[in-house]
This record gives sequence, structure tokens and C-alpha cells, in this order.
Amino acid sequence: MSALPACPQCSLENTYPDADNYVCADCGHEWPMVAPASAGEDSAVIRDANGNVLADGDAVVLIKDLKVKGSSITLKMGTKVKSIRLVDGDHEVDCRMDAGNFMLKACYLKKV
Repeated sequence: MSALPACPQCSLENTYPDADNYVCADCGHEWPMVAPASAGEDSAVIRDANGNVLADGDAVVLIKDLKVKGSSITLKMGTKVKSIRLVDGDHEVDCRMDAGNFMLKACYLKKV
């Protein structure tokens, strides 16, 4: 029996090492030999639409028109939001604008 792990995608045992990765000869899937050490920390990092790391107090700009659910308000693309606050949950950013307080997803924001 081989000491190499089975492929996580197709679960066949026809795998071989290649540099720092394992490769499945059947389906072609590649995965790292060593799991990333900081997997728990990556979930805490919140990134904007361009991949920049966001922090509390940053200024951001909306990259898309956003309709506010349950209201006739539309947040326009290009609106600058100052002093954001990062929170846990489905919507990562809590902010205050002229139209009120909103919770936004980071994928619709760009760091200024």
C-alpha cells in the first residue's frame, strides 16, 4: 500500500509527488503537500474588490449601484464612504452615509 494520499477530488489512489504538490494521474488535480499554516487567519482578513486588505477607519468607494432592500434608495457607484467599521457576519462592512447607516459586502467596495 502506498504512503501517498488519495486524490481529494476523484478519490483515486493513483497520485505522485511533483515538487511541492501531489498530482493525480487520473484527473490531473494538484494540491499542496503541506496544508497552509495560517488557514484560520485568512478567514479574518477582509479584502475589497481589488484584493486590498481593509481595516477599521478606511475610506472606500462603491464600485456598483446598490439597491437598498425594502426601500426606494439606491446607493450610487462612486459614492465615497469614510471611516468604515469591520464586523463579522454576512455583510463585512458597517458604515454611515448621508442616506443612513448601512451594512455592505466588501466585494462592492474599493479602498481609496
